[in-house]
Amino acid sequence: MKFVAFALLLSVPFVANSVQNFNNAKTQLVHIYSSHPEQTTFYCGCEFSFNGKKGNVDFSKCGYTPRKNEQRASRIEWEHVMPAENFGRHLQCWQEGGRKGCKQDSIFNAMEGDLHNLQPSIGEVNGDRSNYRYSQFTKEFTQYGQCQSAVDFQTCKFQPRDEIRGVIARTYFYMQDKYNINLSDSESKLMTAWNKMYPPEKWECDRNRQIERIQGNDNRFITEKCTN
Repeated sequence: MKFVAFALLLSVPFVANSVQNFNNAKTQLVHIYSSHPEQTTFYCGCEFSFNGKKGNVDFSKCGYTPRKNEQRASRIEWEHVMPAENFGRHLQCWQEGGRKGCKQDSIFNAMEGDLHNLQPSIGEVNGDRSNYRYSQFTKEFTQYGQCQSAVDFQTCKFQPRDEIRGVIARTYFYMQDKYNINLSDSESKLMTAWNKMYPPEKWECDRNRQIERIQGNDNRFITEKCTN
């Protein structure tokens, strides 16, 4: 399949007067999280704050220990829960030139800038996660101090902490549904299990509503599980 048709995407109304792309998404996310400073990093639950658009992580309160790259660990990066490769590889621009080849592709830019698929992450963990698949493989978490997420570089797998597994599942189902992205059988089974085991907390519901006001569409897999 060289490309996927996204007619629905083009008809979505936007509250914000901006094109949906990664740069604009990052600006919107800074506004969202600056207004909710109680929220923590996705994979490790660390507090963070913003100086302008630059996000800074407070290691002292969450027990995070940099694995290798302290400089990158100290900053916030916006993690694609479903990696760019997963949705980009369906497009002709990716097949011809990878991520760089899709820089001018409006469909890829819209997917890359979808707020529902972006979460605040410690930069080092974002880099280590790469495009690895989510999995469950360990009960010991020592790579990043007290952070309860882990990466297996040998098998290219990433195990997220319990608290965000439902968020991940509903994000994957959203991306699959909105952009016709195929999930493998193993991914589908894992996400189905996580979706059932870890229902949305208040912040996931609130964040979904805020993104709907900004972007013009909700994540229905969250909406259907939120009571208010």
